[in-house]
Amino acid sequence: MIKIGHAGAILSIDLKAIAKNYKLLKSLITTSCECSAVVKSDAYGLGLAGIAKELAEAGCNSFFVAQIEEGVKLREILSPEFFGARIYLLNGLPSCTKGELETHRLIPVLNSLEEIATWSDYAKCKNQKQPAIINIDTGMSRLGLTPKEITILSRDHDCLNNLDIHYSMTHLACGDERGNPQNFEQKNRFDMFRNRLPPLKGCMANSAGIFLGSDYHYSMVRPGAAIYGIKPTQGEPNPMQPVVKLQGRILQIRVIKKNTPVGYGTSYRAKKTTKIATVAVGYGDGFLRNLGNRGSGFIGNIRVPIVGRVSMDLTTFDVTNVPESLVKPGKMVDLICPLHTLDDLAEEAGTIGYEILTNLGSRYFRQYVH
Repeated sequence: MIKIGHAGAILSIDLKAIAKNYKLLKSLITTSCECSAVVKSDAYGLGLAGIAKELAEAGCNSFFVAQIEEGVKLREILSPEFFGARIYLLNGLPSCTKGELETHRLIPVLNSLEEIATWSDYAKCKNQKQPAIINIDTGMSRLGLTPKEITILSRDHDCLNNLDIHYSMTHLACGDERGNPQNFEQKNRFDMFRNRLPPLKGCMANSAGIFLGSDYHYSMVRPGAAIYGIKPTQGEPNPMQPVVKLQGRILQIRVIKKNTPVGYGTSYRAKKTTKIATVAVGYGDGFLRNLGNRGSGFIGNIRVPIVGRVSMDLTTFDVTNVPESLVKPGKMVDLICPLHTLDDLAEEAGTIGYEILTNLGSRYFRQYVH
């Protein structure tokens, strides 16, 4: 583990904000609807162990991960205190021994007729119903049963008799765009396909889908991004608590004259006498290279733009307008903070908050705070 005095940057993760965000999302649904949590990719890069326990203590009893390794790790984290928690595998039925799923009590999301048949055969051999979710593709063209497979299954669904199907589910393509007609079209397809199958509880809404209203909630919602503070709906204020704060340490200050180049490729030249702070963070830390000459940070309440390219270990900021007492080696620049949110940084980088979070590297000093 990196010591705080050795780290070039500090990543603070607010576990209390995680719990508050989960409880806010849960308050938006009825008591008959379950609020699960998506914790794939190491809880969006923020650390599965602490966050999963925080969510479980906040009342979450169902979790979604992508891969079996994530599920095995999560089961170890939650046991034995949260023995009854359900863990679902979004990427479907893995090719490994089916007994591993049973051993670790992992529940596959079945994405094809082939996976349904394979899991059903396993259940038949074990002479015991096996739990599952049936995924229906309603407009993503990624994973899930196609309309043709739904037709086949509707004509003969005896294979479902061996399974304990918790939900039928689908995934919204444009849930963060409240007025996008795709949302309504997907809901209609979901209802139509579900009506052709045996009665099952439904699960549709991701983080953004929760804010589309109760018609999209069905029997379970599965938020991910909003739990971690990412804005769920485009063009609207963010109702979620900020979860992360990222600070980079100043290594050196120098004053350069007009027309002096900064960084690789001399992509920036000073337009006047300029004070430059070199900060110990770069794309080797997951601080995206696209932020060069586009991104910014804050020192106190003063915005400081990135000048020049982001390199592997270093980023340079124009700190000309900052009081000298705040720009000394060892002082910090706020890269993600209330004045410069995760979504602000993502917009500067031409990406989304998901990518920023999941790229945060291992060289930060990470601290979990309440």
